[in-house]
Amino acid sequence: MMNIDLQNIEISYVLYAVLGILLLIQLYYILFVYSKLALHKVKSFQQSTTTTPLSVIICAHNEEQNLKQFLPSVLNQDYPDFEVIVVNDYSTDETKWILEDFKRQYSNLYVVDIKEHIRLKNSKKFALTLGIKAAKNEILIMTDADCEPQSNQWLKEIAGAYAEGTELVLGYSPYFKKSGFLNKLIRFETAHTAMSYLSYALKRNAYMGVGRNLSYLKSLFFKGKGFNAHMHIKSGDDDLFVNQNATRHNVKIAIYPDAHVYSKPKETWKSYYKQKARHAGASVIYKKTHQRMLGTQLISAFAFYIMLITCLVCFPSLWYIGLGVFFLRYICQLIVFSSIYKKLAVRDLLVWLLVLDVFYYFYICLNGLFNRKKKQKSW
Repeated sequence: MMNIDLQNIEISYVLYAVLGILLLIQLYYILFVYSKLALHKVKSFQQSTTTTPLSVIICAHNEEQNLKQFLPSVLNQDYPDFEVIVVNDYSTDETKWILEDFKRQYSNLYVVDIKEHIRLKNSKKFALTLGIKAAKNEILIMTDADCEPQSNQWLKEIAGAYAEGTELVLGYSPYFKKSGFLNKLIRFETAHTAMSYLSYALKRNAYMGVGRNLSYLKSLFFKGKGFNAHMHIKSGDDDLFVNQNATRHNVKIAIYPDAHVYSKPKETWKSYYKQKARHAGASVIYKKTHQRMLGTQLISAFAFYIMLITCLVCFPSLWYIGLGVFFLRYICQLIVFSSIYKKLAVRDLLVWLLVLDVFYYFYICLNGLFNRKKKQKSW
């Protein structure tokens, strides 16, 4: 009996030691990575004297309703010199005629049409490449047809972030707030992703951006040979491009509220699952250092919850240790995330942090496990 008790004590020591190690890894990310964004002083770039001409590029495939709703907010930006290029990627709805109507109203709107036989062989990256080639200006700003800038100062904010040596500007694109748990999860996941890529950009180790609000120089696109290195991956026109071309000194962030670009969220679990499956396929060709740092964060958080549950179930008499470890991590999250969520316009999600954090790591890990190697079929 004594041998059994000693064995159980040894096992409990081992399990709680592992839990402690996982806690330390998590605290590193919370306190030494994400705190970069928490402590970052967000400033507006609207007062910048830049009037550099810009080209906004939007790819659209069967987006007639979204173009009707959101394109005017892009075309009516308060900026002295800009063009908007919409690539009509073989749309079979009324997109062509909607764009024709807009062209009669806005002289700075240009349309690039992709025909059926080209569409069948290519992807969004091909459409985006055509839009970039058609652009007249050096500074390019990317967004999507279902996106709406927070204000008419969006272009001023992005353009103003450029300084000597800057070739990439990372923006932030939250999703519209709606009712339901799925919407909360999507907004939580988007904020978590932004918290990560913006924090690493501030650490001069940028690894991705989001194509709903992303800017880079046309010369950088051609210097890096466009999307050639990852054309075989359907997604990744944004994150893989940044991963390939970002350096320690050529990236800036623009996250003042007027620089935010809102987007329509998925409304069904099936569509959200497909979206995350597509994203998982791109991460396999990130730089190895980025794969390791992101994988360590994700796996350590998932393992933290698994180990916590294991410790509480196997050694319920030591519940106070497990809960103490859990609440230490949670309190650190609250302290750091409170400032970040204010910057990212999702402070309402703080009250859901306990639930969303657990659900997020289980959902994302399992989704990535099942879809990491699947072939992507659409953009």
